[in-house]
Amino acid sequence: MKALHINGNDLTLDAVREVAVERRPVLLDPDAREAVDRARAVVDSLVANNKVSYAITTGVGKLSDARIAGDQIRELQTNLVRSHSVGVGEPLSIAETRAMMVLRANSLSKGYSGVRGVVIDALCEMLNRGVTPMVPSQGSVGASGDLAPLAHLALALIGEGECVDENGKRLLSTEALRRAQIKPLVLEAKEAVSLINGTQGMLAVGVLALLAADRLVDSADVIGALTLDALRGTDVAFDERIHNVRPHSGQLTTSANLRKMLEGSQLRESHRDCDRVQDAYSLRCMPQVHGAVRDTLTHCREVMEIEVNSAVDNPLVFVKNPKLADGEGDVLSGGNFHGEPLAFVLDFLGIALSALAGISERRIERLVNPALNEGLPPFLAPGAGLNSGFMMPQVTAAALASENKVLAHPASVDSITTSGNKEDYVSMGMTASLKLKRILDNTRNVIAIEAMAAAQALDFLAPLKTSKRGQAAHAAIRAVCPTMERDRVMYQDFVRIAEVIARGNVAEVLR
Repeated sequence: MKALHINGNDLTLDAVREVAVERRPVLLDPDAREAVDRARAVVDSLVANNKVSYAITTGVGKLSDARIAGDQIRELQTNLVRSHSVGVGEPLSIAETRAMMVLRANSLSKGYSGVRGVVIDALCEMLNRGVTPMVPSQGSVGASGDLAPLAHLALALIGEGECVDENGKRLLSTEALRRAQIKPLVLEAKEAVSLINGTQGMLAVGVLALLAADRLVDSADVIGALTLDALRGTDVAFDERIHNVRPHSGQLTTSANLRKMLEGSQLRESHRDCDRVQDAYSLRCMPQVHGAVRDTLTHCREVMEIEVNSAVDNPLVFVKNPKLADGEGDVLSGGNFHGEPLAFVLDFLGIALSALAGISERRIERLVNPALNEGLPPFLAPGAGLNSGFMMPQVTAAALASENKVLAHPASVDSITTSGNKEDYVSMGMTASLKLKRILDNTRNVIAIEAMAAAQALDFLAPLKTSKRGQAAHAAIRAVCPTMERDRVMYQDFVRIAEVIARGNVAEVLR
């Protein structure tokens, strides 16, 4: 792929995914390098003149009153990285860590952090040569940014700590850098705090979850339409006139998707003149529920797109003359590292996906419950009684939907005081992002179960067929999961269908 030139101003969420997942190469943009050099000159001037400046010639946090002499500045950088590398728990995935790396490099490239260009170059080289730090997922309260996760990233940069190879196996960072022919970096004044101060841990997890959620909500529209058709529901509730008088953007999109999915369905035509007036909410209100999820995703995307191209460390360097690297400028302490904007939307996205799983589980119940699935076998079981069919998959879906309700409790309403009461109100954004990952996986699995059940129901209704788009979705499911002609072990079917959904193969039928 063509190299991505980062400058801190126009990185897209899709480009983050390309670097994280598809291994797109990354380089520092030449114009951005000049801005970085100008800000660095300000830091060098402060050090040369022994001026008091937070995290440059002082300690950090509660220790900001401690002066650091010129000959101790390098030692301070190493000490900061080591002392903050205190994460625990399962490591972030390779993709999440790579996303964190490109996000941190992009923020530094805005030219407000005061690092040397070689720091950004080193991060890019690690990305381009497949060196991935081992970053434990727990230990951040999301206030002075994601200090612990970012410190583990910086630890690998200086040749300490651990990395992971392509198979997730751990190895010493010194060995990983040696194999990639990258020299460990010796950090200069302010560079440690610039590397560890920021929101890129929670943001990396959130960006990848958001992009996956985009595919998931499209898939939910497709599979929800299959369920409605299999239950011989009506498409009247998706009439454009209804939605034009309540024109929420997401609602309009989902209603249009459902109309597309049902267009030309033989099943729909077979009962157009039946006595049923309207369907249950889980079928009739898909535009309102799925649509609200879509609108939540849109809001989350807006916040993340701003954050991706923001300067979020502390202190920040502001050059007086943007055309000169004369060392003239101001270094200002603030709080752009605070994760509250992200914590809110990460919680919100978790809540929205919980609703998507909840309504899907209710549709599964209608497919399998003999009191609700008129014309279909009890529990979609061939030879019901001898075979149990989809009795237990609905239980699994119910368990996942209910687990989501617990996980959806917002992390951002919590705070705990840290750093000797200097950091006395925190965001808990990293916690929100980790909960979101679990909710996303649960929701994808619920929708995978619905997909398998809907495909089974459609098979019972042959020779009548669903729409052309519905048949394409049915084929995508059947490509990895055959019709269940008698009871069999199903958990591997769920895994395969979830992978098909994650790749976007189901959502693709809307295109």
